[in-house]
Amino acid sequence: MTIFIGGAWPYANGSLHLGHIAALLPGDILARYYRQKGEKVLYVSGSDCNGTPISIRANQENTSTETIANRYHEEFVQCFQKLGFSYDFYTRTDAEHHHESVQNIFLKLYENGHLYKKTIEQAYCETDHRFLPDRFVEGICPNCGAKARGDQCDACSSILDPLDLIEKRCKICGNPPAFKETEHFYFLFSEFQKRLETFVEEAKKEGMWRENAIRLTTRYLNEGVPDRAVTRDLPNGVEVPIKGFEGKKIYVWIEAVAGYLTASIEWAKQHGESLEDWWNEETLSYYVHGKDNIPFHSIIWPSILMGINNPTLPSHIVSNEYLTLEKQKLSTSKNWAVWVPYYLEKYDADSLRYFLTINAPENRDTDFSWREFVYSHNSELLGAYGNFINRTLKFIEKYYEGKILVEEIDTEIRAKIRNLYQDVGLLIEDAHLKNALEHIFEFVRYANKYFDDQKPWIQVKEDLSACNRTMANCIYIISNLAQLLNPFLPFSSQRVQEMLGLNEMNWEEIEVSARTLKEIKPLYTRIELERIEEEIENLKKGITNS
Repeated sequence: MTIFIGGAWPYANGSLHLGHIAALLPGDILARYYRQKGEKVLYVSGSDCNGTPISIRANQENTSTETIANRYHEEFVQCFQKLGFSYDFYTRTDAEHHHESVQNIFLKLYENGHLYKKTIEQAYCETDHRFLPDRFVEGICPNCGAKARGDQCDACSSILDPLDLIEKRCKICGNPPAFKETEHFYFLFSEFQKRLETFVEEAKKEGMWRENAIRLTTRYLNEGVPDRAVTRDLPNGVEVPIKGFEGKKIYVWIEAVAGYLTASIEWAKQHGESLEDWWNEETLSYYVHGKDNIPFHSIIWPSILMGINNPTLPSHIVSNEYLTLEKQKLSTSKNWAVWVPYYLEKYDADSLRYFLTINAPENRDTDFSWREFVYSHNSELLGAYGNFINRTLKFIEKYYEGKILVEEIDTEIRAKIRNLYQDVGLLIEDAHLKNALEHIFEFVRYANKYFDDQKPWIQVKEDLSACNRTMANCIYIISNLAQLLNPFLPFSSQRVQEMLGLNEMNWEEIEVSARTLKEIKPLYTRIELERIEEEIENLKKGITNS
């Protein structure tokens, strides 16, 4: 089976925060799982370096968009590596290969009759003497009355046009914009309405999309899919490759979401692979993002793929709800965020991966609080999982000189392990990652109870053969837990793998052979409770930045 996984492309206009990671982490869990199963996996993403937010940041700092994009792209790469994200290819939208492939997609849509020219009014700032990208226009949403950008209202999820806004103003200077006529290409989204309705109905029937994606996409389709402008008068981005449109850029509606395909094209080229072997009707594709990106992946991207006759339509939409922070909405402008570089300086990557999965906003908004994070780390990762491994390996080191014995494995334990591989695997494939991890940690608690019930500290003195079986069962459990948890906690799984001298990770029951333990080290260290108040104070002071 061929698995394609696309993680949403973060804007390279500021540091990543925990909300980004909560939305993107499912992609890495899926990729690691399918690789362990032995499937062909292509997991791609990249930094959005052409977006309007970068232009805004460059204006604020009086520097170039290239400087901003380079700074944050490099930071993203480092952060994702430290968090264990196993992208096969992480690129950027200002790369030459991306521009070339996007232009080819644009031309194919044009040749296939899906684009048409239209003279429209576009916001123009008389103060700055420039046409304004939609996100540079701010105002009041006509549908719900909340503050909104010219392309979308985050409050009610309406897709907007700058002309729709009430009390319009330029984001740069704050003055009301003028509107001038300009010619642009429009995409015939409306002609795909029926095909999209059938496509979404099938996804609903198969249960392969998150409920929020089905609900929001159905709403958009009921309202009718309007044609949208796909070129804009922008300062940076992909040039429109058609005569008479020099200086105009291909708009985000096509350019950003096309990154999944353009990255795949470049990866295939670099590895001497055929793209069709990875993008075809049989490919199982997962698109991983936050709920604010749903229409891009459930309507716009499928329409583009239909328009260029690419059969690899999204089979899974993994769209998380929002992560709040200490019961408040994350806000980059107010610096109410825990930034990833800050987190990584002080805490374990697996601790965050665990917390954001076991508390994942899969079906509703969930909260990150420092108190819950610290208690989760201390009680579950350290107290349950880490403690079981440490007490077992230290016992073997003390009483068996570090030698692992081969004994008959208890039938109940073996059955539970085999069921875990099957049940957890199915949950991961359906992107029910929170439930999958809960299943594994339910077994971790069972393992600790087994250790306590067997009392090996007494067995080793009174019934050595029973103690041998107990330790063999515990090593069998640990070996399989390392594999089962590898998609979720890759760093600790690797440490267990090294201590036990295990071979590469697979998604099947592993038998333990006689061997000697390597150097035993605790998986986790305790986080002192005093850190809770310290971090809350740092957050209030706005010093949780990189």
